[in-house]
Amino acid sequence: MVTNVVFGLVRAAVMLAAVRASAGLGGYTADSMGAYVWLSQGLLGALGVMGPPLDIAERIRNGDVAIDFLRPVDIQLSYLATDLGRAGCTLLLRGAPSVVVGLAAFQLTLPRSPWPYLLGALSVALAVTISILLLFAVCLTGFWAVETRGVRLLYQIVATFLAGLFVPVHLFPGWLRTLAELTPFPALLQAPIDVLSGRAVGSQALGILVVQLFWIVVAVLLGRILLRAGRHKLEVQGG
Repeated sequence: MVTNVVFGLVRAAVMLAAVRASAGLGGYTADSMGAYVWLSQGLLGALGVMGPPLDIAERIRNGDVAIDFLRPVDIQLSYLATDLGRAGCTLLLRGAPSVVVGLAAFQLTLPRSPWPYLLGALSVALAVTISILLLFAVCLTGFWAVETRGVRLLYQIVATFLAGLFVPVHLFPGWLRTLAELTPFPALLQAPIDVLSGRAVGSQALGILVVQLFWIVVAVLLGRILLRAGRHKLEVQGG
């Protein structure tokens, strides 16, 4: 949490300086940019994009995943449920205190009505679900790669950048923003921040939730396909 807060202070200083030097930077004011920085810091740990890989990566590497296939438990949903619990604890113990520090140290523009927070909480839950499912799919590349650290590192770099961690997606050049919106990554971070901060309201906020639900379906199907292909590969090798 301390590390999270320190990086939040550094990011806030840089981004606020950029806003003050460029009037109307992507529609952000100093207060709304502060909200973006601290909400993103609060969500980062729960998303787990920069954390250690899911346990499934090691189980694939050492072959224990063969036992998982024999258990009467859905592997994908099991990892999703387990990591949702981890994300919930992280939000309470690391995310929320970080945002409180941001509120104490900066003036943040946050909504005053309850609806953005209710929709924002749902958007955060959907974002965490997407992140877990995508991380699960990345770890499944271990069925075909001897070492997945390179794949995971590439995913981490691309995902955090296109999700809007370093700068908001709204500040991207037009072509890069279009490219980002064709991926699920803005739905991880930029989307819930827009809803929670009140930047997206009404039908726009509901549209964000629909997009997030779409990416959940895509991520689930991707994981299912990779799991089936990986199981077939093990069966061929074992047979």
